[in-house]
Amino acid sequence: MKPNILVLCTGNSCRSQLLHGYLEQALGDRATVYSAGVEVHGLNPRAVRVMAEDGVDISHHTSNHVDEYAHVPFDYVLTVCDHANEVCPVFPSTAQKWHHNFPDPAKATGSEQEIMQQFRSVRDQVKSYAHTFVQQMATP
Repeated sequence: MKPNILVLCTGNSCRSQLLHGYLEQALGDRATVYSAGVEVHGLNPRAVRVMAEDGVDISHHTSNHVDEYAHVPFDYVLTVCDHANEVCPVFPSTAQKWHHNFPDPAKATGSEQEIMQQFRSVRDQVKSYAHTFVQQMATP
């Protein structure tokens, strides 16, 4: 049975969407990947753009609230910001929990070029993290 993976962030608009996209790309049909937020802020268009630059289409993703997945038996819960980690609901499962606090690119300021550079920087950090997770997940 393929594992269920939840990527959790504050608003499910940027960081969790980036990791969701990379995990889907890396794992294909070997896992079911979900992403959600402890709040719902909508899919950030800049996140969609920087992922498209790296060949990953997340334009079809939606911003979901974690409560929508209360019935899903997760094998892994990955929090990608401290806020989500602190308020993460307790899942009635034996899910392995992973946490990494990525900077929030949605809070970047400056010119559009500077903001997009921050999105690219976070995207690259998330991509590296996704590869590490997939490798460790494959090694029992």
